[in-house]
Amino acid sequence: MTVRESLRIALTGVRTNRLRSALTMLGILIGVGAVILLVAVGAGSSAKVQKQIQSLGTNTLLVSRQNPRGQGNATLSRVSQLTLKDVKALQNTDANPDIKAVAPSISATATGSAGGQTYSPSQFVGTTPAYLEIRNYTVASGSMFTDDSVTSHDKVVVIGQTVATNLFGTTDVVGQAIKFNETSFTVVGLLAAKGSNGAQDQDDIVMAPYTAVQDSLAGNSGNVNNISIEAVSQKQMDAASAEVTATLISSHHITTARADFNVLNQATLLSTSDATSRVFTVLLGAVAGISLLVGGIGVMNIMLVTVTERTREIGIRKAIGARRSAILSQFLIEAVLLGLLGGVLGVLAGLIGSHFTIVGVQPVVQPYSVALAFGVAVAVGLFFGIYPANRAAALRPIEALRYD
Repeated sequence: MTVRESLRIALTGVRTNRLRSALTMLGILIGVGAVILLVAVGAGSSAKVQKQIQSLGTNTLLVSRQNPRGQGNATLSRVSQLTLKDVKALQNTDANPDIKAVAPSISATATGSAGGQTYSPSQFVGTTPAYLEIRNYTVASGSMFTDDSVTSHDKVVVIGQTVATNLFGTTDVVGQAIKFNETSFTVVGLLAAKGSNGAQDQDDIVMAPYTAVQDSLAGNSGNVNNISIEAVSQKQMDAASAEVTATLISSHHITTARADFNVLNQATLLSTSDATSRVFTVLLGAVAGISLLVGGIGVMNIMLVTVTERTREIGIRKAIGARRSAILSQFLIEAVLLGLLGGVLGVLAGLIGSHFTIVGVQPVVQPYSVALAFGVAVAVGLFFGIYPANRAAALRPIEALRYD
């Protein structure tokens, strides 16, 4: 018997028991679709987290205060401070060749009022123009304040879209005045929208020269809340981090073991997030793979029923000269066909499902998951069809003919 003839008989068997075949393929369909969709959700979640981290800035290091190791909280205010002198030390390119830009951040709490509207931004940052590039912001209209504005203590601000909407609606904000805690600032620029980074609204921000913030909102203590740093390139992140640590250790006159600051390396954060996401994706794929196994068991069950129903037919075929290999291939092809058809439908279901947002995540289909799921579906049909096919091929003609 040729393969073509075996395929024709297998198709006839599938069409003869349409409902049973459809239910069997449904198990494979669900398994394949689940694998593709859940892996896509894992990849989409990873991409979302990576985008949120990268929105904080490219090649970025963040230096923050930290309680010195071995010290109680009572000593924190005395020794764990970052200052403008630290910022100047880090701006020394001779000592820190892998650092491209440095910007201090002085946080303030202020309520803005303009045109009868009041609003309290979640972030009011006193900084320098370098902060814009380091933290990956761009100006949509107007311009960023300059280094001369910092030197001159100019009371000017650049505001985010959320602040602009709450205070001015759709009015052009450049040139408008805003009072923050009774101190008047002039808006010189409007930031382009960035959206949320998962933790906060990045458009709910006001930036001003740190000198003006010290004068009117935060007090001129010389201390800063944190320092944002941009490395020359992604490859030099670790070198830049080491230079930051060495510079601040020297500036604070302490040892590495008594460090009173923390350097957050964005590259490390991205790497950790990526590793976590990969584990999450593998777990999702494994859970979905279980449904493929269940679908395979369904294939075996149906094929065993099919062999039992067609025992007499098998006996007749063997009595008139059908070889064991012909019987084996007939039932094996039918099992593989069920897996193949279920796999095709499962791939379609997975691809269609990936166009919808799931729990706030836009799935990203991974080509390898499509190929893997489809291949496993066919392999499942083959593997779980071997036993029923062997059982059919092993039947003795005389016993098969007696079967009623």
